[in-house]
Amino acid sequence: MTKYPGGALIPTLQVDRSNPARLSMQLATHLRDMILSGELPAGTRMPATRILARDHGVSRTTVVTVYEQLASEGMIVSHVGAGTFVSDEVRAQPPAEAAPEPDTLPRLAGLGQEMADRFFPRLEHPRGPRAFVTGMPAFDAFPMALWSQMSARYWRSPRAEIMSYPDAAGLPALREAICRHLGANRGFLCRPEEVFIFAGAQDAFLQIAQILLDPGDAVWIENPGAIGARNALLARGARLIPVPVDDEGLDVAAGREAGAMRAAFVTPAHQHPLGMPMSRDRRFELLAEAERQQAWIIEDDYVGEFHYGRSALPPLKALDTGGRVIYVGTFSKALFPAVRLGYAVVPGGLRDVFQRTLEASAHGVSHSVQSIVASFIDEGKFSAHIRRMRSLYRERRDALLTAGERHLAGLLDIRPTETGFHTVGLLVGGHDELRVAQAAKSDGLAVAPLARFALAPIAQQGLTLGFSAVPPVEIMRGAERLARAIRSVPR
Repeated sequence: MTKYPGGALIPTLQVDRSNPARLSMQLATHLRDMILSGELPAGTRMPATRILARDHGVSRTTVVTVYEQLASEGMIVSHVGAGTFVSDEVRAQPPAEAAPEPDTLPRLAGLGQEMADRFFPRLEHPRGPRAFVTGMPAFDAFPMALWSQMSARYWRSPRAEIMSYPDAAGLPALREAICRHLGANRGFLCRPEEVFIFAGAQDAFLQIAQILLDPGDAVWIENPGAIGARNALLARGARLIPVPVDDEGLDVAAGREAGAMRAAFVTPAHQHPLGMPMSRDRRFELLAEAERQQAWIIEDDYVGEFHYGRSALPPLKALDTGGRVIYVGTFSKALFPAVRLGYAVVPGGLRDVFQRTLEASAHGVSHSVQSIVASFIDEGKFSAHIRRMRSLYRERRDALLTAGERHLAGLLDIRPTETGFHTVGLLVGGHDELRVAQAAKSDGLAVAPLARFALAPIAQQGLTLGFSAVPPVEIMRGAERLARAIRSVPR
């Protein structure tokens, strides 16, 4: 502790030269804390910059910078000929006590505590590839050098093109490119003004629900079904009606028995999480039911481009003659999750209300990402990437089936799939899926129990098994570890 002229008692401040924070920032933080705590009370005369610099082994310029910073914050004031003093305007603040960690989440708007705890728990999704993570593309196979080149080219564009506010509905070039891609690869035609760009499919679900649903509106949703869409709809106050699925997809007859709907949410290309495609007959049945009830269908085509056997059935949107289907696509699966880019193709009758609402309330998605993806599509790079990934994912799908036969026979019945990034394994012999999933997680595997996807109880006991993210050798090793985890759980 050093007593300086004027009465200031200032301890030797600890300056850590290995700390990446600048010395001036470290000194300013120490002095600010002393002033706010009352250790340096209002009116205290501060030592001269030369003396403080000498005693702490720093340059006088550094101390001058510290004083200028504290003066700009109103912590100290300088009087010509008299010196620098702690400001009379500063009052000592008692140290803040750390708030206890709540046992439950704060109440979410429109949701009771029980529902918030059930559907919005603290969950950790793996941020990197590992067996058997779902919904994650092959990071190791993405053409990063090409993407970097296209990004650099974008940033060399005229400033007026790249620095302005983004269009809330989406970059026209990307909306046009998406129309061309869908016409060539997904079998339906649309106009650019019917395409709206969002920060991922999840953002699209939130915005669709906000525009079309009032609190309490009934929405049919597959049971089990997609968690992200489910939670987006819940967050907007929808009343979800769980509708069972069978080998043909959502059971429309069961939905009719459950009650009327304002909208239905479905994943026809690859039912999430069970993996089967919706049959052609069931698609027409659902479209007819939506027309009868004057309801909307939200079609999540999250992995529609990735099919490995016979030609995939066309999307519901391609069969929709009544203007009932809102088609949602995403680039997070086809490219990579961090791109945060999705889109919705809306019926012509909804175009104006979407345009007006988004212009009034949305901020738009980064121009840079939109422009790069538009070029990626228009120059043929996207279609070529999809073709390469189909071949790669087919190989990894086959590796999972082989690994299942070799290591998991009698433990998991792994369902074959012709589409998507994952399949499911149904537990054999009475194992509890929650305990198995926890044992697998403890060994570093990323699996989820089917119950996690269910709004109402379901008969199946099983696990999701992603195959897209890691090479065959890691899939094989993961199957061995999963077998050990299952065997470690008592029946």
